[in-house]
Amino acid sequence: MERKIGFIGLGVMGASMSSRLIDAGYTLYIYNRTKSKGDALVEKGAIWCDTPRAVAENADITFTIVGYPKDVEEVYLGRDGIIAGASSGKIFCDMTTTKPSLDILIAEKLREKGAEMADAPVSGGDTGARNGTLSIMVGCSESTFSSLLPCFEVMGKNITHMGSVGSGQHTKMSNQIVIAGTMCGVSEALVYGAKAGLDLEKMVATISKGAAGCWTLDNLAPRVLRGDYEPGFMVEHFIKDMGIALEEAERMELSLPSLALTKQLYLAIKAEGQGKKGTQVLVKALEALAGKEIL
Repeated sequence: MERKIGFIGLGVMGASMSSRLIDAGYTLYIYNRTKSKGDALVEKGAIWCDTPRAVAENADITFTIVGYPKDVEEVYLGRDGIIAGASSGKIFCDMTTTKPSLDILIAEKLREKGAEMADAPVSGGDTGARNGTLSIMVGCSESTFSSLLPCFEVMGKNITHMGSVGSGQHTKMSNQIVIAGTMCGVSEALVYGAKAGLDLEKMVATISKGAAGCWTLDNLAPRVLRGDYEPGFMVEHFIKDMGIALEEAERMELSLPSLALTKQLYLAIKAEGQGKKGTQVLVKALEALAGKEIL
């Protein structure tokens, strides 16, 4: 018998991920704070629920991907939240990038009701969500991972079981630390190349074939050259992720100076009213430091 799937959070990532699950033949129960974001999915056959609790009551497996830790708390721990509708044998998987400690707490509360929990943050942006090529970093028991794997395979390509609950979030923090440094490097290269008078398309094509090659050069640098600063991944969400990573680093008595600097640059971008732009808008902060528009 085909399992019924719940999906909560229908933003840039969640809308595409849930659409792929419908296309794969799953019966999908959905909820989003802004109901209109679910209209297209309902037209495809998804079943709208008025609360996260209702999704949890109807679905065998429920996925969540929302914005901030406070949103995760509301969806799981609120009066009409998931835990209120959880029961024995059900599985819940948080794909939000959030605090490891929060998903561990939620897992403990779900176990009290006989339900299982996984944390499975993703990387790959809007393109990966649309194409089903996300990298998925999973923290849960072996049995829960096996139950979730068929759904993960609809949404992603690089799916790794990292360990117990919380391990997925820690892996995603490592991912975001790398992205922060890479985004700075790519942005600086574009501003430098523009100032030097290079053909930027040629420059990007050339260096992306060597040791500098990376996802950011392949996917975000071309957006900058087109003047496209719309999200794949929003600045304000990246600031949230960097904050979590720095908080965890402080707890572990680690210094991450490059990450701290990158966060400050992004905070400056947000202060200029560009918090909902894509992370590639970092080049604008570097232009501001140069005192003139370069790209």
